[in-house]
Amino acid sequence: MNERNNKLELLGSAPIPKALMALGIPIMIGMLINALYNLVDAYFVSGLGKSQMGAISVVFPLGQVVVGLGLMFGNGAASYLSRLLGRGDKDTADKVASTALYSSILIGAIIILLSAIFLKPILVMLGATETIMPYALTYARIYVLSCVFNVFNVTMNNIVSSEGAAKTTMCALLLGAVLNIGLDPLFIYTLDMGVEGAAIATAISQMVSTLVYLTYVLRKKSVFSFSIKEFSPTRQMITEILKIGVPTLVFQLLTSLSIALINRASSNYGDSVIAGMGAVTRVTSMGTLVVFGFLKGFQPIAGFSYGAKKFDRLREAIKTSIIWSTSFCLVVGLVMAVFSTQIISQFTEGDNQMILVGQKSLFANGITFILFGFYTVYSSLFLALGKGAAGFFLGACRQGVCFVPVILLLPMVWGMNGILYAQPIADVISVVITVFMALHLHRELSMAEKQAMSNSEI
Repeated sequence: MNERNNKLELLGSAPIPKALMALGIPIMIGMLINALYNLVDAYFVSGLGKSQMGAISVVFPLGQVVVGLGLMFGNGAASYLSRLLGRGDKDTADKVASTALYSSILIGAIIILLSAIFLKPILVMLGATETIMPYALTYARIYVLSCVFNVFNVTMNNIVSSEGAAKTTMCALLLGAVLNIGLDPLFIYTLDMGVEGAAIATAISQMVSTLVYLTYVLRKKSVFSFSIKEFSPTRQMITEILKIGVPTLVFQLLTSLSIALINRASSNYGDSVIAGMGAVTRVTSMGTLVVFGFLKGFQPIAGFSYGAKKFDRLREAIKTSIIWSTSFCLVVGLVMAVFSTQIISQFTEGDNQMILVGQKSLFANGITFILFGFYTVYSSLFLALGKGAAGFFLGACRQGVCFVPVILLLPMVWGMNGILYAQPIADVISVVITVFMALHLHRELSMAEKQAMSNSEI
């Protein structure tokens, strides 16, 4: 009970810097390691050849779609759970946690089965060329089936984060990532299994992360109780979960769509361009996942403070998160830009076209990555406050509303450069939109605070 009270105290009354560090840093470290093993995966596979590297680049968005189901239920529930804990409604919180977990597993299993049945046409749609397809099929057959564990992990990641148990999330991500980094060279090269070995290493790692979360639940360490008896999908509950969860799923689908559109546009220029853009995606995702991880700590604080009507605490959390995340993005963005050639060179055995393509794109992405922290704080904040429609639109800007028109139109007038610079251009447009939406949100919060003060005086 003391451990549970400490978690709630962290959300509701601990100093903001301390709370952000305690909740955000462990998840950030876990997601950093998670992103690192995605990079390591690409690094080891790139030694097999550009077609193999292209294969994992093509399959990557398919995995992100499946994981999006876990995010839909997990992130949707997490926002609601933080606000319920802020109000002290533990009984409803238990029902929400159980309903979200079991729903994600059931629907995830159905989507994974359908993906396995229609795998080849899906891979064609995602940009697989004739030379890439054999490797993509080999990798995807194992990787996609293993995503059932990832759906569970992502759902639990969000639910556990909402109760302030960031260290558990870090341990689950960390253990799986370190294991994957160790197993990759063993299966790919020592056992000479190629891309199949990379997929098996990932599957085993996901299973281990699942065991960490199962241990946490079975030992009753969680604030919530997960039971089939608590599974009670009422209309209000599903509405609360989905109004945040559906936008989150759409963000993930848009991420997959953006990668698929890049792959399809790149396929007109050959496997080297697909592989080069795939390397850029892996490198930039390392930075974006760290920011997302840190803001997983910010979201429950924001949701709890809003639910408890602690507006001063909410404003302080927003300000601190913007300063910290932007400082990180500044450093990482400059590293990506300044050392773009050296970074991309690690993913090929001297393919000059791949290096040239990757270097140009990574340089531009590094410059605009400096803006990413500010954008992500507010796209996370709208969802944390339960403002699903605004959160949906803003979150959809970077890789949907702004990106899709750019990637469809720019290559027609600018050729391959239109592919390389599509994401940076979309980033700049998204940040401009964020500024206007942030100003409106702060006016709303000021009005809500005045209303709360008026009610307390009556």
